[in-house]
Amino acid sequence: MAKPDFKLVALLIPGLCLVFNSACSRSGRERVVEASSSAPAAPTAETPEPKSPEEQLVEPQVNSEIQRMEAERRAALLKDAESAIAETRNALAALDQGDKAAAQSALQRASGKLKTVVSQDPKLAFAPIDVSTSVIDLYASPDTVKRVVNQAKDQLGNGQVQAARHLVSNLASEANLNVVGIPLGTYPAQIQAIAPLIDAGRLDEAKAALQTALHTLVIQTYVVPLPRVRAQALVHRAREIATKTSRSPDDNNQLRNLVEGARNEIRLAEALGYGNKSDYKPLYAELDEVEKKADNGQSGGSLFDKIEQSLRSFRFSS
Repeated sequence: MAKPDFKLVALLIPGLCLVFNSACSRSGRERVVEASSSAPAAPTAETPEPKSPEEQLVEPQVNSEIQRMEAERRAALLKDAESAIAETRNALAALDQGDKAAAQSALQRASGKLKTVVSQDPKLAFAPIDVSTSVIDLYASPDTVKRVVNQAKDQLGNGQVQAARHLVSNLASEANLNVVGIPLGTYPAQIQAIAPLIDAGRLDEAKAALQTALHTLVIQTYVVPLPRVRAQALVHRAREIATKTSRSPDDNNQLRNLVEGARNEIRLAEALGYGNKSDYKPLYAELDEVEKKADNGQSGGSLFDKIEQSLRSFRFSS
């Protein structure tokens, strides 16, 4: 599948929490949405709606695509930047032991690693050091989402802001690729400013400054709407069936169901507000055209060229 569009959200995090997961402290974050894929979110207290057979069919491909995207981000991590953070922590540990010489040595090594990172790319503003993925998977139909949105609008109209917030708080279906990094515009200078404090014997101030530096690590969250990934997987599976020159009635029925499944995922993305509403019309028109040609017995993967290209280029991010 093609590399998806991302919505980028920058968040501050505590420096001692490098892996973005439920064990991390929430302090210092602006907004985080996370959930386990084993605990699907429902838009209300109702029982989550079951996934369709078509959604279940392509779930392995969806999971594989999310893993591929995380691996792509992980490949871009900078080892020297990771080492700089490790040495910063070594300096803090040395100060806890009152070992000024060890702390200074660790800080020198940290500064050296950061200089290497900057020298390799002077324009780099963010040095990635870790990546993780969190998923919130909504088990609901587009009609359910629309109903809940309308309920929330009614609540807002009545001045019931908190009731409306409760209704829409889980209306998302997305994978969040969370990349932790060093802000190179500030972090190196913070580290260099600590050495004079150690030389002057102001160890408590030096430790506080180190902790402050570690607290300025940044999370960049790349939001990937799951309905888009599923729609692409469903269209790809439909293409495989459409390439058969002689399709059985069962093949035609499955082909029709896969196209309808893709349409449902696009409707869900639209209901959840991923992208501009007016831009969805061409996608529906292209799916209608594919369905019409398939029902008329036409075959070949070229039936899906236009819709696949449209899904690749569509801006699903909000």
